[in-house]
Amino acid sequence: MRNRSHRSRAALAAAAAAALLGTAACDAGGSSASGGRAEVRPSPRPTPVWDRSPDSMAAVGDSITRGFDACSVLSDCPEVSWATGSDPRVDSLAVRLLGSAGAAERSWNYAVTGARMADLPGQMAQAATRRPALVTVMAGANDACRSSASAMTSVDDFRTEFQEAMDTLRGALPKAQVYVSSVPDLKRLWSEGRGNPLGKQVWKLGICPSMLGDADSLNAAATLRRGRVFDRVKAYNEVLRDVCAKDRRCRFDGNAVFDYRFGTDQLSHWDWFHPSRDGQARLAEIAYRTVTAREPVT
Repeated sequence: MRNRSHRSRAALAAAAAAALLGTAACDAGGSSASGGRAEVRPSPRPTPVWDRSPDSMAAVGDSITRGFDACSVLSDCPEVSWATGSDPRVDSLAVRLLGSAGAAERSWNYAVTGARMADLPGQMAQAATRRPALVTVMAGANDACRSSASAMTSVDDFRTEFQEAMDTLRGALPKAQVYVSSVPDLKRLWSEGRGNPLGKQVWKLGICPSMLGDADSLNAAATLRRGRVFDRVKAYNEVLRDVCAKDRRCRFDGNAVFDYRFGTDQLSHWDWFHPSRDGQARLAEIAYRTVTAREPVT
């Protein structure tokens, strides 16, 4: 009896120890005492699609992005470019995003004075070789600024060419971000600049004949011609909006450049049509606001 009782007590002690060990193992494995459920941990936040502080950029487009007529007559002045310029009075998008030293090392300007949308795929291919985190686009004014209103690029061709440019970039850089500026309101630029005699003389050298030709005429034919150019620019901007909206890494400015009320202070005092230094600074502000916004412009 005494031996049997001793053995019973030993067996009970062993069972109790096993139960305690099992409970400890369960707790170490993360189960709750109440129901054995695993601890729930919050999921990590997904990386945002749009980076508000890209570390490099390239610019494509036309004379505006080259700073044409901002420093001297009928000449490029890329140092005052809204996109990549180094002039502190402009405070370009590249300088705002990368700092002065970073902009000098990691921003590139492939815009060409006189370029139209048909030239953009080639510029995009050049820009892609630098592998920029951000590409800025400002193109379309020269598609409307033709020898006559009838010579303007058709809306369908404009769409095809812009889509080709985007496809060219995406083929090389699927994750590069794209900022797209709207085409400026050319009719407003005519309205602001037509009061300057010097500017009108420069216009006669061939600057945007479809809008600026016969600048003082207000007859029905001239009014109709300018109205056609105005409508075509609006249609181009709708194309830019539509194509950009289909790309999750593209931001359109929401017509901010088109809507901006350029005054004489923002126009070149050489031709009273292209942006001055001050006008370039305003374009840089619009671009920076769009690129760094928490949400895209709607």
